[in-house]
Amino acid sequence: MKTSISSLCFSSLLFFMISCKNDRGRTVDKFFADSLIAHYTLPPSIKANEDEMQFWKGRIDPKLPGMVNESRYASALVTRFQQFGDIQDVKMADSIMRKVSAEFNDKEPGPLLALVKYSILQHRFTEANAFLEKARAAGLKKYESLTTSFDVDFELGRYANAALGVKQLQPEADYGYYFRKSKMEHLNGKMDSSIQAMLKAADLAESSAYLKGVALSNAADLYIHAGELKKAKDLYVQCIKINSADYHSILGLGWIALVYDKNDSLAAQLFQFVHSKNKLPDAVFKLYQMAESTGDSVLTATYAKAFAAQATDTVYGNMYNKYLIEIYTGILHEPAKAEAIAKKELLNRNTPQTNAWLVWSLLSSKKEIEAYNVFQANVSGKPLEGLELYWMGKLMQSGGKGYNAQEFFKEAYKNYYDLSPAIQMDLGKSLL
Repeated sequence: MKTSISSLCFSSLLFFMISCKNDRGRTVDKFFADSLIAHYTLPPSIKANEDEMQFWKGRIDPKLPGMVNESRYASALVTRFQQFGDIQDVKMADSIMRKVSAEFNDKEPGPLLALVKYSILQHRFTEANAFLEKARAAGLKKYESLTTSFDVDFELGRYANAALGVKQLQPEADYGYYFRKSKMEHLNGKMDSSIQAMLKAADLAESSAYLKGVALSNAADLYIHAGELKKAKDLYVQCIKINSADYHSILGLGWIALVYDKNDSLAAQLFQFVHSKNKLPDAVFKLYQMAESTGDSVLTATYAKAFAAQATDTVYGNMYNKYLIEIYTGILHEPAKAEAIAKKELLNRNTPQTNAWLVWSLLSSKKEIEAYNVFQANVSGKPLEGLELYWMGKLMQSGGKGYNAQEFFKEAYKNYYDLSPAIQMDLGKSLL
C-alpha cells in the first residue's frame, strides 16, 4: 500500500468526486450502442481466421504427424477462442500441441512455447512455468525467452525477476517491451507511466489490428483504474471500430454506463448483447453487478448463481477464482466455498494478491486470527489492487484498527471504478 494523502485533502477530494457524480451528462453514447447492436456485423477477420483454420486442419495427416500444420491449426483455434470465448477451442489447441511436443520428445521449442501461452490463457501458471523450463532447455530464442519469462514471472508473483526481464527487453523498444513495461509500472503504482507505455505499444502495433486493439483496450482498462472514464470510453469505441468482435471493449462501455453514468438499462443492454455473442461467463458477472446496482436482491442472486454455475465448470479451472470469491463471500453467503477456492488458488500462484483473497475468505468465515496471520506473513506491505485493498481495510476494521482501515480504504478508493456497486457503496460509507 502506497503513502496516502492527508485526511483533510482526501475528504475534500471524496466530496468533490461524489458531487461530480450528481452533475454530469452521459458518457456512453446510447445512439452508438443502439446502432452497434441493431446493425451488428462481424469483422472480416472472423471469416479469414475460419478459412485459415479449415485450411490447416485439412492439411493434417494423422498417419504422418508433423509440426507446421498442427501448430497453425492450433493457433487459429486459439484466435477463435479470443473472438468468441469457447474454452473448448483452447482445450483442443492445447491437446494438439501436447501431442506435437511429445512426438518430438519435447526437444522443439516452438510447441513448448505455444503450450506456455495456452497454459497462461487457462490460468495454469505453475504448468506454464514447467513448459517454459522445457522450452528453454530445447533452445528457446533470447527474445522469446525474455518475453515469455516475464509473463510467467509476473503471474507467479516473481516481481523482481519480471522487473529484470523488462530491463533486458528495453533495447528492443518494441510492442512486447512497452506492453510489459506498462504492466510493471502499473504494479509499482505509476499509473501515468503505465498508460503511456501501453499507448506506445499500440502505436508500435500499426501493422497488426489485433495487437493494436489489445493494447488500446488495456489502456482503456488502465484509464478506468485511474478514474478517467471519458478517456477509457474513447479508447473502447476506437477498439470496437477496429474490431466489432472486441467484446471486452463492449463490456467496458457497459461498465462505464453502469458505474459512471448510472445508466443501468444501457449497461444491461450491452452486457446482454455480449452474453448473446460470447460464451465466456464474463458478461454474466457484469449482469450480476448491474443487478446489484439496482438494489434488486432477487435478480442479483439469480445472476450470481448463474455465474457461479458456469464459472465453476471444471473446463475453466482457476480462471474465475477471484470473481467466485467475491460472490461467495457476498450475495451467495457461502464463505466456506470461497475459502476452498482461495486455498486452491495458492497452489496455482502464491502472490500477495492471492494471499489477500485467502485473508478475506478466512475473515468471511469468522476466522479472524488466522486471517490476520496470513495478512502479516504474506500481504502486509505488498502491492495490491483496489478490491484487495478494500478487503484488507475490512480486516483492519474487524480488528478495531480504525486508522489502518482508513488508510486501506483511501487507497482502495483511488480505484473506485474497478469495484462492484455494493462495494463502492460500502466503501463510501466507510470513508464518510
